Amino acid sequence: MKQLDGKTAIILGASAKGNLGQTLAKRFLAEGANVVVSGRREDELTTFAKDNGCAYKPCDITMKSDCEALAAFTQDKYGRVDIAINSTGWGLLVPFLETTAEQLAKMTALQFIGPYYFYQAVIPHMPKGGSLIQISSATATIMLDNHAAYMGTKAGTDHVVRCIANEFGEKGIRANSISPGLTDTPMTEGAFAKAAVVACFEREYPLGRVGTKEDIADAAVWLSQDGCFMTGQNLQVNGGLTLRRNPRASEISAAFMAPEA
Repeated sequence: MKQLDGKTAIILGASAKGNLGQTLAKRFLAEGANVVVSGRREDELTTFAKDNGCAYKPCDITMKSDCEALAAFTQDKYGRVDIAINSTGWGLLVPFLETTAEQLAKMTALQFIGPYYFYQAVIPHMPKGGSLIQISSATATIMLDNHAAYMGTKAGTDHVVRCIANEFGEKGIRANSISPGLTDTPMTEGAFAKAAVVACFEREYPLGRVGTKEDIADAAVWLSQDGCFMTGQNLQVNGGLTLRRNPRASEISAAFMAPEA
């Protein structure tokens, strides 16, 4: 028997080719779940759903009506929601004093208000309980230069997840965050294009390597199983990075400037 046989999962943030959301969707399908992938880019969702045999529904997480429509679509198709994962994000890197009002508004809408809408929308469709999973970041706990808006909104949503866990635990709903460190995704392709930059990060990881999307998928599958007796927690799935630190901006810049070996 597969680990998630008969479960229905919404995975929001799966509309960029090869991103974390799509990796999660493939793993959940392999574990026997019914999967609805979602995100803003309908063309990519259509292609992914056709190629992988799952359902899709476009959703802009910053729009409450879209989140409600996504939950209702899943309810209509599969009868309920068992698992809801939010893996959306925007990796803005801007110095604190240079962050604009427009950037703050966009970041807050995407990484704080949007997740609030998403979980509000799906919880009423979880009558038998289930698992909510927020993809957060190690930087919600430790520092990374020029990343304050991203870090602050991720940390705020982590605390909302704890509130959900506290309020809805009696209904069998578990809510947790997963915090990767540097991971090879479309958002970080610039860093991974330079071996010296990856090495700059790797030396801060006690386990000796940066994370993979598969590491996060493993943790998400575990959190989604009925036997998982954990809620209100932030899993630091980052090889021990939070025991140390991220490189400083000057170190990253120097790595980018280093000649190729």
